[in-house]
Amino acid sequence: MSELLRSTLLLLVLLNPFLVIVYLIDIVEKLDQKQFQQVLLRAGIISSLAFCSFAVLGDTIFSKVFQVEFASFQIFGGVVFLLIGLQFIFKGPTAIEILRGESKHIAGAIAMPVLIGPGTISAAVVIGKRSDILFACIAVVLAVFLCLLTIVILKYIHDKVRTKNEELVQRYFDIAGRITALFVGSVAIEMIMAGIKTWLTKLS
Repeated sequence: MSELLRSTLLLLVLLNPFLVIVYLIDIVEKLDQKQFQQVLLRAGIISSLAFCSFAVLGDTIFSKVFQVEFASFQIFGGVVFLLIGLQFIFKGPTAIEILRGESKHIAGAIAMPVLIGPGTISAAVVIGKRSDILFACIAVVLAVFLCLLTIVILKYIHDKVRTKNEELVQRYFDIAGRITALFVGSVAIEMIMAGIKTWLTKLS
């Protein structure tokens, strides 16, 4: 049971619902609670299936299915997150809407790149390596569920506070988004460098 808890917390920390809510601020403001929950549910199902696949198949899914090195995935994922971070710094939280598209098509876009990213996929692979298949999948689904539940609660709090302090809430999310972008950009550079180092090691 302790291993299940460790694995769940590992993925939950990387999913980081407090960061995701900043990414989804435009959706939080546009959709009511029921619509928001439906979109999140679809995104959660997509994410859970993806994480379970990586937990079960591990590195094999890269080498055998995609026929690419994990280092290549790290570099590409780093570039994606770097672009997101730059958009946030210069345009604020509205930047993620440009990257995702219209709200009616966002379930898959929330799943990736907001929930499914290089960090969370790597965590899924690690969870699959240190646990049996059943426990790994339970940990993945549980982590995604807790993440989405936290986001729904934050959406509820946002809606209640916004009616009285809309300008303050808008300012908070704008500042939080830009500050978060610095962290996202730094992580993106680290992923790119890690991928490059792996490739250089293979070549040497």
